[in-house]
Amino acid sequence: MTDDLLRGQLVRLAASNPETDAETVAAWSWNSEFGHYLQINEPRPWSVQGTRAEMTEDMNDEKSQGRNFPFSIRTLADNRLIGFLHLEVNDWPQRDAWLAIAIGRPEDWGKGYGTDAMRVLMRYGFCELNLERLTLNVFEYNERAVRSYLKAGFVIEGRQRQRLRRGDRRYDIIFMGVLRDEWQVQRSAGAAQP
Repeated sequence: MTDDLLRGQLVRLAASNPETDAETVAAWSWNSEFGHYLQINEPRPWSVQGTRAEMTEDMNDEKSQGRNFPFSIRTLADNRLIGFLHLEVNDWPQRDAWLAIAIGRPEDWGKGYGTDAMRVLMRYGFCELNLERLTLNVFEYNERAVRSYLKAGFVIEGRQRQRLRRGDRRYDIIFMGVLRDEWQVQRSAGAAQP
């Protein structure tokens, strides 16, 4: 394995640092669009103190050690914190994990950062953790994220119909997954291209 395991073409995955990152992460929540993409509940601003406490707990929770893998996403160009990724192994014997990703500022959306970060996390999950499958869910109206996940190699596996209400409309929650074998085929095909 190379030293670049956590490095992509645009971003790198790094350890979260509650002391230096909490203010930036909390500020992202002040944009309700970010909240609508990230959580099923109504969006609400996060406090810096609450964000710091949650990040610290996530990193230090002894019950979750060896199951939770939180990362911050930083740009290669200027080492700027732009998002976070979280991988949770919910079943080690089955080698199955759930993941979540968020890119914070709207100015950073649609620039390929999320797809690159997801590819790095897939490599980490399949090569380093020896996982067999990764699963995520996404809200139907987050079309940009759905396209990004498809581009990274995920496939749509199912839906919870009209599970989420936003305004006067109901939306599906889409479940997506990628298997290690699929990822290896996609990776080999990408390596064969010039």
